[in-house]
Amino acid sequence: MRAAIFRGPGELAIEEIERTAPGPGEIAVSVKAAATCGTDLKSYRRGHPKLFPELPARFGHEFAGIVTEVGAGVTKFQPGQRVVAANTAPCGSCWACTIGRESLCENLIFLNGAFAEELVIPAPIVERNTYVIPDSLPFEAAAPLEPLATVVHGIHEAGISLGDTVVVHGAGPIGLMFVRLATLRGATVVSVDQSAWRLEQALAAGASTTVDITGLDDAERLDAIRAQTPAGRGADIGIEAVGLPQVWEQTLDTVRPGATAVWFGGTPKGAIVRVDSSRVHYEELTMKGVFHHAPRYVATAVELLSTGQVDGMSLITETRPLEALVDSLEDMAAGRGSKYALVP
Repeated sequence: MRAAIFRGPGELAIEEIERTAPGPGEIAVSVKAAATCGTDLKSYRRGHPKLFPELPARFGHEFAGIVTEVGAGVTKFQPGQRVVAANTAPCGSCWACTIGRESLCENLIFLNGAFAEELVIPAPIVERNTYVIPDSLPFEAAAPLEPLATVVHGIHEAGISLGDTVVVHGAGPIGLMFVRLATLRGATVVSVDQSAWRLEQALAAGASTTVDITGLDDAERLDAIRAQTPAGRGADIGIEAVGLPQVWEQTLDTVRPGATAVWFGGTPKGAIVRVDSSRVHYEELTMKGVFHHAPRYVATAVELLSTGQVDGMSLITETRPLEALVDSLEDMAAGRGSKYALVP
C-alpha cells in the first residue's frame, strides 16, 4: 500500500510499504480522508522527538475512514463501520491521569500513519478514543477531530459565560474553531489576524467583528483590539491561537481587569514572554496554558461534528490526492490555505 514516510526534516515522501494486520485490541482502517495540520508542518520542517522518537516513521494523525479488519478481542467495532479516532490515548494510571489531568499523561500512546491507504489504530486508542460516525458526516469533515478536541479543552478552561466578550488572536484553523465554540457559548467574539481572507472566515464562523492588525505597531494593535471591547476596557476572555510569544503578550495586554488569558498556541522551546507582574497582581488576572485533549473532550468534539454544530468542511481549503501531501504542507506554510484533506 501507499503511505507517507518521514525520514527527517524535509524528507517526506509517499512510498510503497507492506500492509500491517491489526494485533489484539487493534483495528485496521481504510483511510478515506486525512487532514493536514500545523503540527504536521512543524514536524516536516524540523522533526518532532515526541511524535517521532524513531525514524523512519509513518506520518499524519487526523483522519476518518472505514474499518477493514479487527484484531482479537475487539467487540466495539466491526468491518464496514465509518469511524474517526483521536491521535492519542492516556494511560489512566500515571499521577496526571489519577488526578484527572489526562492531557498531561506521562505515557500517552500516539497514533501516526494517517497519510496512507490504511492504518492500524493502537489498542488503547481503539478502547478510549475511537468513534463510529454517522453516514451524514463526510469523512473530510470528521478528519479534524483531534484539533477540535483540543479546542474543546481550551473552551472548558476559558470559563466563558453567556454575554462575555471574547477576543481570539489568530484566525487559522484553531482560531476559527475557538470562534465557533465561543459563539456557541453565547459570547460576543472578536477575531484578530493579519489576513483579510482568514478574517472573512472568522465572520462566517460566528465572529461579531474583526480586527486586521496588518501594518500596525504594538501600541496601535492594542488600541485597535481594545476599541472593539465594551468601553475599551479589554476582553473578558483572551485566547491566543497562534503560538508566538509576541501574540501571547498581546493577548494578556488586551484583557480587562479580572479577566482570563488562555495561552493555547505552542511557542518554540525556551521562548520568553514578558509579563507586567504589577498588572497581574493589582488587576487579578488569570493566565492559563492549555495543551492537548482528554477522552471527555474528544467525545464532545465527535458530538459537535456529528450534529453539525461545528462544520468540519468549513476548515478544509481543498481536497487533494495523497501524492499532494508535501505540496499541501508548503502551501500551508505560504499561507495559501488552512487545512487540506488528502484522499488516498
